[in-house]
Amino acid sequence: MRFAPLPAGLPATVPFVGPETLERQRGAPFAARLGANESAFGPSPLAARAMREAVGQVWRYGDSTNHDLTHALAAHHRVAPENVMVGEGIDGLLGTLVRLIVAPGDAVVTSDGAYPTFNYHVAGFGGMLHKVPYRNDAEDPEALLEAAHATGARLVYLANPDNPMGSWHDAPTITALLERLPADCLLVLDQAYAEFAPASAIPDIAADDPRVIRMRTFSKAYGLAGARIGYALGAPDLIAGFDRIRNHFGVNRIAQAGALAALADQGWLAHVVAEVAAARERIAAIGTANGLTALPSATNFVALDTHRDGAHARALIAALADQGVFARMPGVSPLDRCIRISTAPLHELDVLEDALPRALAAISPA
Repeated sequence: MRFAPLPAGLPATVPFVGPETLERQRGAPFAARLGANESAFGPSPLAARAMREAVGQVWRYGDSTNHDLTHALAAHHRVAPENVMVGEGIDGLLGTLVRLIVAPGDAVVTSDGAYPTFNYHVAGFGGMLHKVPYRNDAEDPEALLEAAHATGARLVYLANPDNPMGSWHDAPTITALLERLPADCLLVLDQAYAEFAPASAIPDIAADDPRVIRMRTFSKAYGLAGARIGYALGAPDLIAGFDRIRNHFGVNRIAQAGALAALADQGWLAHVVAEVAAARERIAAIGTANGLTALPSATNFVALDTHRDGAHARALIAALADQGVFARMPGVSPLDRCIRISTAPLHELDVLEDALPRALAAISPA
């Protein structure tokens, strides 16, 4: 089969290998699923009920305008519906955004080691990706700005809080970054973990600000990762642009119903946020007991510093898998000295507590 020139030159790969693939490879399920930053605390019971009730109508396409959810999100964020775009999770929205803004050869700036799915979309649409290193285990706004000005970037990607390190910048830092962006450059502010972050990390950005688009998701705190639904907040002209190229029926009826009910159940969200905070403390304690150091986190995961190198961390991830624990790690040095553990209920963290010392022993020299 002859592919078009651009995809023909790309590697046949995916940004992440899913836990199901790893389970098939190892021939057994994981006892603790701690690698994908999902919410093992589950969705709101009201959301689950709404999705069950929607199943009988699944023969219908979802509302192509996502009308009810769009208006509910607008009310929740105190913006106009014209500032909201619902899509197939942040991944789907990022792909549409890159296709909308980036022409082949256009420069795009991100951090080396940041969310790889964004890079995947940039490569897929022919953008030229420029990466800057992290500084002190956090994305470096000054380096991002410098690269954006040097390259004439159309997009600058920044996650706040950050994946994979869990670090965050305060709101004035993000605002200062906006003020110094090059002309005709858009900040892609990924706020997938915003619900777990301190209020001081969330900048008060005008909904009509044309310099930024904010990405949010129902996959993390709301527990709907498998439903694939998220949304973007941005200036009306930019949001309207999505309609030119998006998959208009990409969000299914069940996901729409679940997200609408989840958004209305802020009590469940507060419960999950509290559970995540307690689980972060437990993961930190487990790490400390085994000679690892937890980095500060404003997300639903904890980066544990092994105080070694990437080879050691990769061996530890493999050894944890042998012990039935699915975990992940950053992909580039020096971040890759860490392993990344998602928060989860007590019984899964009990598995981690038992498995981690045995995994460390398995990779230690005799």
